[in-house]
Amino acid sequence: MAPDENAETTSLLQSFERCFLAARALRAFPWQSLEKKLRDSGSELLLNILQKTVKHPLCVKHPPSGKYAWCFLSELIRKHEAAHSEPLDELYEALAEVLTAEEPTQCHRSYLLPSGDSVTLSESTAIISHGTTGLVTWNAALYLAEWAIENPVAFTHRTVLELGSGAGLTGLTICKICRPRAYVFSDCHSRVLEQLRGNVLLNDLSLEPEATTPVEHPGQDTHHSESPKVTVARLDWDTVTTPQLAAFQPDVVIAADVLYCPETIFSLVRVLQRLAACRKDQQAPDIYVAFTVRNPETYQLFTTEMGRVGISWDAVPRHDQKLFPYEENSETAILKLMP
Repeated sequence: MAPDENAETTSLLQSFERCFLAARALRAFPWQSLEKKLRDSGSELLLNILQKTVKHPLCVKHPPSGKYAWCFLSELIRKHEAAHSEPLDELYEALAEVLTAEEPTQCHRSYLLPSGDSVTLSESTAIISHGTTGLVTWNAALYLAEWAIENPVAFTHRTVLELGSGAGLTGLTICKICRPRAYVFSDCHSRVLEQLRGNVLLNDLSLEPEATTPVEHPGQDTHHSESPKVTVARLDWDTVTTPQLAAFQPDVVIAADVLYCPETIFSLVRVLQRLAACRKDQQAPDIYVAFTVRNPETYQLFTTEMGRVGISWDAVPRHDQKLFPYEENSETAILKLMP
């Protein structure tokens, strides 16, 4: 195989691997590139795709939704049949395994990290489940995680508080790549908190008791340990007090995909105000908010409310590398806030 062809095949396999592990919509896969390759190749390419997807060690250990795997394999079989007259037994065997497996209520998504490690999440099979959107991973969380990987110094040896952690992708990535001193995942919904705890343990991180006392800080020698102190805390934006926020002692505060309705924005801005005041004689924490612009009026409301309470902001420059599969056409951005 010529070097250019080999590079194309490697890139194609990597795209299928990343999309399938993350359980992206089937339309996100490079099917046209596969069709072109299948015209000129035998069954080896499809066997390699099987190893990178349904036979991948991560998928064997933490399988995606059975329905999702069935749809993927059915499409793969259609592409093969359109290009070759002989059936490929391995494809049908994989499909039979999926059809006979019991469908769980939770499925898994996995994201490969540049370090060779990965983040695996247990997520609800429904987009909105049990009255909350926090049980799945949204685009801005992936985008913020990519930015963190490119900018680890923003988190290294620091205490990070995440607002509205959702399934936990961003925080787990920061814990595995950026070496924070301590990391506090937070949310207010009991099902999300339960899932967060499960995802922390699923990724081989130890879990501290809920943060009702201050997190250890620079005076204590915790920053040389390999793993950060990880806490999952209930935090209701409407009722949390400044002393309660101060107990976390955050150096950095992050939030992703939390600008989805006016009521949430008013509550978030109040929390940001309290965070700015929670450290008294110390510098206010660095605050980063990542979001996808679904409704320009919602974004305008957020910036207007921040201006009203005296919080300024700068847009963080877009980062270069796209490590995770998410919607290409989504307008995603990060603001650095300056209370």
